[in-house]
Amino acid sequence: MVSEREVWDWLGQIPDPEIPVLSLVDLGVIREVRFDGDTLVVGVTPTYSGCPATAVIKQDIEAALRAHGVDKLRLERRLSPPWTTEWMSEDGRRKLREYGVAPPSGRAPAACPRCGSSKLRRVSQFGSTPCKANYVCQECLEPFDYFKCI
Repeated sequence: MVSEREVWDWLGQIPDPEIPVLSLVDLGVIREVRFDGDTLVVGVTPTYSGCPATAVIKQDIEAALRAHGVDKLRLERRLSPPWTTEWMSEDGRRKLREYGVAPPSGRAPAACPRCGSSKLRRVSQFGSTPCKANYVCQECLEPFDYFKCI
């Protein structure tokens, strides 16, 4: 029998399919790990109900846990409460910044993830994915995505 801590560690190694620098645990979509008898139950909350990566995330979780010998598994999709960027880990926010994506910080990014300037201009409400907006830094002139607060 595996421990819940081991399962959390395994889930922490699964990259988000849209932002592979983040793990599913960093992103905060894994809400619960528990055992119901001998069945492992993993509660997953998508970043939004129409997220196109939800099916891939489910497949990745199942594949990773089965690779660790988990035979009895139940994934529970949780839509309430809805996911929020507040569930992202501090380590995940740091990883986003290092990857060149401004982490969530309110209505707009606080600083350019490349040079740190606060002189920013929004180019588009939507960036490379619907959960991001596109900005450009007016100091270093580099475009970047901002992970919108939800």
